[in-house]
Amino acid sequence: MKQTNLIVTFILLIFLAGDLALGSKENQRPNIVFFLVDDLGWSDVGCYGSTFHETPNVDRLAKEGMRFDNAYSTCHVCSPSRASILTGKYPARTDLTEWLGGRPERDFEKLHSAKKLRALPDEEITLAETLKSHGYATANYGKAHLSRDPRTYGFDEAITGWVRSYYHPFSPQYSKTLPAKKGDYYTDKLTDAALDFIERNKDRPFFVHMEHFAVHDPIQGRKDLVEKYRKKLASMLEGKAPGYILEPNPDGPALSKEELKALEKNDILKLHQEKRVWWVKQRQDNVEFAGMLEATDESLGRIRAKLAELGLSENTIVVFTADNGGMSASNQYRGIHHPRKRLDSRFASSNLPLRGAKGWNYEGGIRVPLIVHWPGKTKGNTISHAMVTGTDFYPTLLEMLELPTLPKQHVDGMSFLPALQGGDHDRGAIYWHFPHYSNHGYQSPGGAIRLGNYKLLEYYENGSVQLFDLENDLGEQNDLSKVKPAITAKLLKMLHDWRRQLDAKMPLPKATASAGNK
Repeated sequence: MKQTNLIVTFILLIFLAGDLALGSKENQRPNIVFFLVDDLGWSDVGCYGSTFHETPNVDRLAKEGMRFDNAYSTCHVCSPSRASILTGKYPARTDLTEWLGGRPERDFEKLHSAKKLRALPDEEITLAETLKSHGYATANYGKAHLSRDPRTYGFDEAITGWVRSYYHPFSPQYSKTLPAKKGDYYTDKLTDAALDFIERNKDRPFFVHMEHFAVHDPIQGRKDLVEKYRKKLASMLEGKAPGYILEPNPDGPALSKEELKALEKNDILKLHQEKRVWWVKQRQDNVEFAGMLEATDESLGRIRAKLAELGLSENTIVVFTADNGGMSASNQYRGIHHPRKRLDSRFASSNLPLRGAKGWNYEGGIRVPLIVHWPGKTKGNTISHAMVTGTDFYPTLLEMLELPTLPKQHVDGMSFLPALQGGDHDRGAIYWHFPHYSNHGYQSPGGAIRLGNYKLLEYYENGSVQLFDLENDLGEQNDLSKVKPAITAKLLKMLHDWRRQLDAKMPLPKATASAGNK
């Protein structure tokens, strides 16, 4: 009898030990800090080539993690890109294809915008909801920009809204959610809130979606940092390259060099509108923007320091990326024959060596920085050439956490876990669809596809196409569509087939558009 009791006790202890082990494993599930910067260009940070901007904390993250040089947003403006990260779906599939609430149509435009959603759909099971269902504390800080309170789609806490000034008062909606006083800087206060959340949830797994409003306009740097860059700029020799160039519309009649020169001198709204040209910044020399960016870099450093203080660094995945390319082309039409202070408030930075800007399907609008730090899993100071886009984070993070994936939800995503583990990763083609006119240029609505080294752009007004070999022409200057007709035809067919498969909504000519498309 005594021996039997000992056996029973031993068995119970085994089960108890197993339960404790499972509970311990659950508690040790990695935290996630998803650090998303608004309008950050691919070449804006030091580890991606900037020599003017100083980003020591981002650069340190790259040295300790994996940096991707072929990462993309799913759209060249914010709301569709942000929705893709949370849903694992392309904007063309959800019909959330434009920033919310959207740009009004102009009389001179030939097309009506396509039908589109005006908020994140209720039926989507977001990444936040999935993580919450597995015991994660979830928080959203900054620019959600999906026309819904983030607490309705999976976040326990949220401090979000538009920013009209980076200095207090930021805007009315923050009066209660983000207490501040005169002189306080928005980026710093938002970081304070994230640090408080991490402190309060240090004993359970958490997901912090740090959606910084920076470096979106209004372009207002933190004053101490602006002064630092003002001195730095004064000590630099001015380059010979032009400060701005005029980008013509690829979907219209080609402009000669002489015509472009004349338009550079005649910097008039109506004339540039008729000719469909737009100014694009060519130098990283904006002291206000540099001050904004370094304050954002400090935010990353403060969050990582808090993780270290709490002993959480080795159990926290940090993802650093941007929602779209940099604003080297102004929001709404802005000429360049103005005082420097006004120009710095309208043109953020330069995306060189990439062409174009936020609002365009050139690389400058869609290629983004991406760094992933996964302690003990990713090899530090490595570069991956794997192609990645915004839909891919959902399945990748679930696999990193060893949680069940939801292939019917993140249907357009492909896990890049093999790349993070140092292996090969070929996700196939990446697609873009923007059936609207952008605030950042007079270019036609259009789409694009990248497959391997080749990228094809299609414009919807006149059906014009461009083909570029990004391996040999990162700046997209040499259109190969006529030189390589077979590749052009193949990619164009793939793009059209993809749109049909997703039932992507298209813009219609104004003469024939239905009321629903107006």
